[in-house]
Amino acid sequence: MHAMNSHICDTCGTQFAPSILPPSSCPICSDDRQYVGWSGQSWTTHETLGTRHRLRIGEDAGLLAMDMAGGFGIPQRALLLPTAAGNLLWECLSLVTPEAVARLRESGGVDRIVISHPHFYSSMVEWSEALGQVTILLHAADRAWVQRPSASIEFWEGDSWSLGNGVTLVRTGGHFPGSTALHWDGGVRGGGALFVGDSPHVAMDRRHVSFMYSYPNSVPMRPSDVGNMQNRLAPFDFDDVYGFSWGRNIIGGGRQAVSASFARHFEFMELERTCTSSPPEQVRGG
Repeated sequence: MHAMNSHICDTCGTQFAPSILPPSSCPICSDDRQYVGWSGQSWTTHETLGTRHRLRIGEDAGLLAMDMAGGFGIPQRALLLPTAAGNLLWECLSLVTPEAVARLRESGGVDRIVISHPHFYSSMVEWSEALGQVTILLHAADRAWVQRPSASIEFWEGDSWSLGNGVTLVRTGGHFPGSTALHWDGGVRGGGALFVGDSPHVAMDRRHVSFMYSYPNSVPMRPSDVGNMQNRLAPFDFDDVYGFSWGRNIIGGGRQAVSASFARHFEFMELERTCTSSPPEQVRGG
């Protein structure tokens, strides 16, 4: 008798519902925001992943952080946010280890898992079960991208949702319709913090953010989506912006950096619009 496995996509790290055979394809990688691995679609399992990889556990800008050591899938890291609204695990990873679960419990446990967008859903149900069936919060606009359904998943709707005590989820959209940022009034340093996935995306210079529909395929975000994101983030102040991977953060001056990035983006868009709407120069005969 063949065993059931929750197969994991080797390229994006998403875990699927239990099945005997792996799925024929990964919808997340087949989508034009992602890509299928150059060697073709391939799969692993959580058990196999645990024999080949480990988790790096440490501190990133004052918060307990974890990521996949040696690289696997998309290199996001998860953060434990000890907020007045509870201990929140921001983002998820493909691998769950006993060491990581123990470290989270030593740090007060996890009350809820919050994930920014489908590229980081990874092994979210595996994590929920390991942590005691904790609730996973996802935006309802991205419901169709859930590959392993669970009663622990709770969908929220609208452009913002308060978790209470100074913690707010904001639907930034653009990258995915339900792309989410988390605003924490206090943050680690007391000046407020914004936690983002890819919408917006902390740039490599760690002084700006960028706005793309697809980062690996270099597809720009629609100007209307960038404008909506700007409006939805406008009410929030924050000193720090935590990006999607380890160390990719703007510590200090975060609100100014985000505002300046919006202004720069629209300035460049206007220049492009002006250039493309100008009549071509007349070519003189020889």
